[in-house]
Amino acid sequence: MVNTYRQNYVKEHLRELQLKQLWILEEIDRVCRKHGIDYWLDGGTLLGAVRHGGFIPWDDDIDIAMTGEGLKRFCEVAQAELPDTLFLQTPQTDPTSKEPITKVRYLNSLYIEPADQFDAPYHKGVFVDIFPFVPCPSMPQWMLRTVARQIARSYSILHKKHYYSLRNLLQWPWFALKYRLCSLLWRIAYLVGGKRDHLANIPINNGCGMYHRRDSVFPLTTIEFEGKTFPAPGNTHQYLTDQYRNYMEIPPVEKRQVHAVFFSFKG
Repeated sequence: MVNTYRQNYVKEHLRELQLKQLWILEEIDRVCRKHGIDYWLDGGTLLGAVRHGGFIPWDDDIDIAMTGEGLKRFCEVAQAELPDTLFLQTPQTDPTSKEPITKVRYLNSLYIEPADQFDAPYHKGVFVDIFPFVPCPSMPQWMLRTVARQIARSYSILHKKHYYSLRNLLQWPWFALKYRLCSLLWRIAYLVGGKRDHLANIPINNGCGMYHRRDSVFPLTTIEFEGKTFPAPGNTHQYLTDQYRNYMEIPPVEKRQVHAVFFSFKG
C-alpha cells in the first residue's frame, strides 16, 4: 500500500519536478553564458532531447557535463551568481554530502533517493548533476575501458550507504585496494604516455566509467530541450551511441524507473 501510494505520488507530481529542474538548468546556463564556461547536456538529459524533445517521460533528473577546468571555473563564480534559493553542493561547500558529485540544489525542496541518509545533515533538495570530463591517459582501448570501469565501479561501491555485515566487511577493503591500484595505473599512464583523444567522467562519478572521443564533444552545438536551446556535444549520435548503443530504442515498461523515492516543494 505504501509503495503504491509513493509511486502514484511521484507519477502525479513528476512534471512539477521536471519543470523545477528545468529552471535550475536555465540558471546554470545563464551563469555559464555570462562567464564563457562551456557545458553540454549529458546522459539521459541529452537522450531525452534527441529522442523526446525534452525529458524522457519517466525521467526525474538532469545531467550536464563540463571539462574539469570548466567545472573549476563554474565553482568559483556560481554561488555568487546563482539565486539565493539555489545552493552549489560540492565536497567543500557541504562536507557531509554522501558523494563528491557537484550538484546545484533548490533549497526550498526535498528530494530523497534510496541511498540518502535521513540522519545526515547534507542538503537534499531537488538538483541538477554536473559531471566533470577529464582527458584520458594514453593506453590501449581495451585497457582504458577496463580501468575506467573498475575505477567507477569501485568508487560507487565505496561511497554508497553501507550496512554492517560480514560481506561488507570483506568487500570494502577489496574495492578500496582496487580503486587505489586502478587510479594509480591511470596516473602512471598519464606520466608515461601522455593524453589520449578521449574525455572520461570517471574520477569522481558513480557511473560506469563513461568516456567519449574529444571530437564527438567539441566543437559544441546546440539542441532543443523542452522548447529551449541548450549546448550539446557536437556529434550527438556518436556521443549517445557510445553511451547507450541503440539509443532510439524505448526500454520495456519495467525498466522505466524514476530515481526519487519522494520529493516535495516548500515554495
